[in-house]
Amino acid sequence: MPAKPSIYTQEHEDFRATVREFLEREVVPHHDQWEKDGQVSREVWTRAGAQGLLCFDVDEEYGGAGVKDFRYNMVVAEEISRVGASGLGFPVHTDVIVPYLSSLGTDEQKRRWLPGVVSGELISAIAMTEPGAGSDLQGIRTSAVDKGDHYVLNGSKTFISNGIMSDLVIVVARTNPEAGHQGISLLVVERGMEGFERGRNLEKVGLKAQDTAELFFDNVQVPKSNLLGEEGSGFISLMNNLPQERVSIAAIAVAACEHVLQLCLDYAKEREAFGRPIGKFQHNRFLLAEMATEVHIARVFVNDCVLKLNAGEVDTALASMAKWWTTELQKKTVDQAVQLFGGYGYMMEYPVARAFVDSRIQTIYGGTTEVQKEIIGRMLGF
Repeated sequence: MPAKPSIYTQEHEDFRATVREFLEREVVPHHDQWEKDGQVSREVWTRAGAQGLLCFDVDEEYGGAGVKDFRYNMVVAEEISRVGASGLGFPVHTDVIVPYLSSLGTDEQKRRWLPGVVSGELISAIAMTEPGAGSDLQGIRTSAVDKGDHYVLNGSKTFISNGIMSDLVIVVARTNPEAGHQGISLLVVERGMEGFERGRNLEKVGLKAQDTAELFFDNVQVPKSNLLGEEGSGFISLMNNLPQERVSIAAIAVAACEHVLQLCLDYAKEREAFGRPIGKFQHNRFLLAEMATEVHIARVFVNDCVLKLNAGEVDTALASMAKWWTTELQKKTVDQAVQLFGGYGYMMEYPVARAFVDSRIQTIYGGTTEVQKEIIGRMLGF
């Protein structure tokens, strides 16, 4: 098999060793229990923070390491995929949510929130999706009415990752119902605010240890000091930050594909049928050849996207291409793996089965495959 194309330096590999050792010590022994509990422990968050594994791109003056290189984010995604630790909400926290605080927050907001998200003492979530509005963000109905020194927030959100454990929730709300997308703002709701309630920890097909919740806002008084960015700029801020989220999802997808491919290669050499390893049968050999080729292509593509992201050159269309293509490949790869493993592939005690159920959401969150293709089509002039 050709060597995996790499964009990593020795410093990245040293960081990988730290991440790997942390996961083996603090995560792997507990993950089965977390899946039964429906969430991970808060201790694993603070221990990850103590090891420097969260929000390392936050500036040093706010408690971070100031390392703005998305290759480190990729290392975390790859190592989490390698051990099947699907309950950890670290990538959502580090790659998706905290960048809103870093890029839009005032100095006061950054000093108030960033040290805690770096240490793992403050867990973050972003609340976009509503029961009646998913990929169409302009369809949201959650409202925030200006009352002078605060907003009164009303509405509900669903399918919110880190929703049960979160201490800070960036809520996408409509502050001006007459202004279309220019009437959408971002408000930070903090744990304990009166009227902020969490509903069920939703039971999902996969990602069993990842807490995913319904959130309810009943006349929540959110101080003006918790407005993130300018009023009415929320939609534009979301559009500016979504490319990094989609590259992050693509990085997770390709890491998962590589992990599952290795499981298949090992199994095809060990498992025998009719007196020989199943990898010796032409159908399986061709299948593995196709899988290896497609996963290699995905790796090259995502590596290029990450380097472009580091250089500030990832546009919306490229991020959408990466997101839909790699996640659809992940779905295809794990399905083929289940077939190759046969009955064992359908047993939840085997990592292939867990990868199968955990992968299905990848083509949905962060914008569905269909939405990504619509974005690309518009960028092509149609």
